[in-house]
Amino acid sequence: MDATFWATVALVIFVGVVLYLKVPGMLSKSLDERAERIRAELEDARRLREEAQQLLAEYQRKRKEAEKEAADIVDLAKREAGLLAEEAHKKTEEYVARRTALAELKIGQAERDAVNEVRANAVDLAVEAARQIFAGKADAKTNADLFKGSVQELKAKLN
Repeated sequence: MDATFWATVALVIFVGVVLYLKVPGMLSKSLDERAERIRAELEDARRLREEAQQLLAEYQRKRKEAEKEAADIVDLAKREAGLLAEEAHKKTEEYVARRTALAELKIGQAERDAVNEVRANAVDLAVEAARQIFAGKADAKTNADLFKGSVQELKAKLN
């Protein structure tokens, strides 16, 4: 009995023990379980990836909606600001026009008052001058008649 024989016997016993203990089945089962775990993990990873892509798409859609809404708000604010500026400009122009018209009225009234005052002073001076001139030349009755006539004439011219 040489060493090759014993090595062969040991190998057969080893293979017999391995088969008796069902080691190939356990290895196969272990490998199948591991493959199933890997398959489940891959399926979970695929599902998570799809969910992440859906979330990304949803957030991108929400971001675009928010950007559009912000742009709409900015456009609305610009339009409102333009309208407010235009309205303020119109009100300013109306205010200036009213103030100008009021100033023109006041100037016109002041001119009329000044003209009337000058006329009144001229009448007073003319009456006084006429009285002094006629005081030395005419009697009281003539002076009174001239005075009344002059006053009536001036009144007629002023009206």
